[in-house]
Amino acid sequence: MATVLIPLPRTDFDPTEVAVPWRILHAAGHRIIFATPDGGTASADPVMVTGKGLGLLAGMLRADANGRSAYETLQNDAAFRQPLAYVQLKASDLDGLILPGGHAAGVRPYLESAALHALVVEMFALDKPVGGICHGTVVAARSRDAQGRSVLHGRRTTALTAQMELSAWWLTRAWMGDYYRTCPETVQSEVTRALARPGDFEIGPMSLRRDAPERPDLGFVVRDGNYLSARWPGDAHRFGSEFAGLLKP
Repeated sequence: MATVLIPLPRTDFDPTEVAVPWRILHAAGHRIIFATPDGGTASADPVMVTGKGLGLLAGMLRADANGRSAYETLQNDAAFRQPLAYVQLKASDLDGLILPGGHAAGVRPYLESAALHALVVEMFALDKPVGGICHGTVVAARSRDAQGRSVLHGRRTTALTAQMELSAWWLTRAWMGDYYRTCPETVQSEVTRALARPGDFEIGPMSLRRDAPERPDLGFVVRDGNYLSARWPGDAHRFGSEFAGLLKP
């Protein structure tokens, strides 16, 4: 049984990107722990859970039935309800690390956490499995070693693509403003700047359908050694399943 950490912001994480991999790893018998900036219980982005404010686009943009069901179950998990604080984290205590995403303003302290960046650097140095999905790859991109290089320098990766991010922004900006613009530049742009070559960023096929427990093949991931990345909630089932394969029994 492996011990896997899923660090979270206090608010606004994506419910699917957290709960679906958690459900897959939990079912496989692994121990999953959580952490937040101050050790307080986290909550998902309510817009992604309920669809409120998305109008006619709610059915397309909010968490689907699989994501909502997994998140509902997750909220009753003891480890989720009693997370550690970031400052308590040690790579030596972990067998794996999953960096989920979220795009509302509450994720910014998570993306900017120096404590998390240091942990990610140590996990890569120890060659332990690390997974990043959507904005979670930004945490990895901002994690820099003693030479000032991102841990993703020299790695292949994917992340939330500019097309996906800007499409959601343009579709909703008239009434939601910059809800879908978490950072000044797109995730794809920031992550690509951290890489050795622009071509190391893989966009993957256009995806209008989300993957599911019975159709993980609809998801897209990029694996480079013990690093696994995915783009959006629609990749979460494949991401969780392939991350489970990186862990030692």
